[in-house]
Amino acid sequence: MPLYEHVFLSRQDVSSQQVETLTEAFKSIIEEGGGKISKSEYWGLKTLTYRIKKNRKAHFSLFNIEAPHPAVAEMERQMNLNDDVIRFLTLKMDELEEGPSTMMQSRGGRDDDRRPPRRDNRSFGSDRPAPSDNKPTTADSGDKDDQPSKDNKKIEEAE
Repeated sequence: MPLYEHVFLSRQDVSSQQVETLTEAFKSIIEEGGGKISKSEYWGLKTLTYRIKKNRKAHFSLFNIEAPHPAVAEMERQMNLNDDVIRFLTLKMDELEEGPSTMMQSRGGRDDDRRPPRRDNRSFGSDRPAPSDNKPTTADSGDKDDQPSKDNKKIEEAE
């Protein structure tokens, strides 16, 4: 039987209990179609990168599905009809991931801070040098006016 990974997003104003109800309804559609859901994860309410149907946040859910294509197509059709589901994606997989997904693994590792230590009062992600690094170098100190540049030499030669 084909293997699928399916993620769907629910509206932000829906409660997590209503998301569980949606999950159970979609599971029953797959089971009625002759398939099974080997893993179901609720990733929580997350901020979206951009608005989707006027929503800034969404409830994320994941299914690992082992079912024939008509069962998955029926589940997708039902999701299109449901106003609480704002987006979904189904991918056909060669094999399904065992254990918790990457999203669930990253939740458990929040105590482990992997960022490098701060240096020179810099903030993370800043490409600008720290204030102490703004000292003029010899090239910036005005010594370059003593020697004519290449452009000035070309102008003098042309005259």
